[in-house]
Amino acid sequence: MSKRPWCFDLDALQSFVTGIELGSFAQAADRLGRSTSAVSAQLKKLEQQCGVALVEKSGRHLVPSRQGEVLLGYARRLLALNSEAALAVCGETLSGPLRVGMQEDFGERLLPAVLGAFSRAHPEVQLTARIGRNAELLRGITAGELDLALCWQWQQSTPWMASLGSVPLCWIGAQPGDVMRFRQTHTPLPLVMFEAPCLMRQRATEALDRAGIPWRIALESRSLQGIWAAVSAGLGVTVRADAGLPENLHRLDAATLPALGDAGITLHQGSAGLTDAALSLKKQICHELALKINPAT
Repeated sequence: MSKRPWCFDLDALQSFVTGIELGSFAQAADRLGRSTSAVSAQLKKLEQQCGVALVEKSGRHLVPSRQGEVLLGYARRLLALNSEAALAVCGETLSGPLRVGMQEDFGERLLPAVLGAFSRAHPEVQLTARIGRNAELLRGITAGELDLALCWQWQQSTPWMASLGSVPLCWIGAQPGDVMRFRQTHTPLPLVMFEAPCLMRQRATEALDRAGIPWRIALESRSLQGIWAAVSAGLGVTVRADAGLPENLHRLDAATLPALGDAGITLHQGSAGLTDAALSLKKQICHELALKINPAT
């Protein structure tokens, strides 16, 4: 007879995923409302099932082992599917139009899975999404064209906005040694940026000015894809959060360029009273960001 296949415990998988994302299983226990010993026992059970170590030490943090990385991907998919199934079978029936906008940094990688799961779980909701820059999205909020908009926190505020935390900004280039390569030419540092006004552009130029480092705008783009393409081509460096960093680009050594600080994330809503569908999606966005973007909160 063939060996009976394993049945992974979803609670144990949740503890494993949360512990890896937070870099600490003690923090995972606190986040999940469980004891540290219970989370440790769940991790041990998973390792016994798999027959391999799933985590290893890296400095003061725990990171997944090679086999742990494999399980991590499947665990996230299983948990997402479980949540989607629970919403579809046991969740309230939601319907009606729902209009959501998001900044490109969030739209490319973070939220497609959230919006996809929400749409599948609530097929009677007519969900439409818009990806754009802050100014465009906030115009949509104030004009009543959007119910929710996920933006970088900068100059403009709206009556019903909520802060969802912050993420560190970083210098990004095609190669780890890009800054030294550019500086060796004794020419201004080439920057690849969005057209002004732009939070990242302002942070970069102000930081370079304070440090006395000359700079020039090598390329202006209207899209994030244009920025990534120009940086990949070696035309210059840029500034973003690394949440949606393409795999072929690199964070640059912080010692070679001035610090940039953090960028806040805000969720704007078009009115004080949201529909049930908008409230449900808002909760899912806040939960996803708490885990993926700012896990320390």
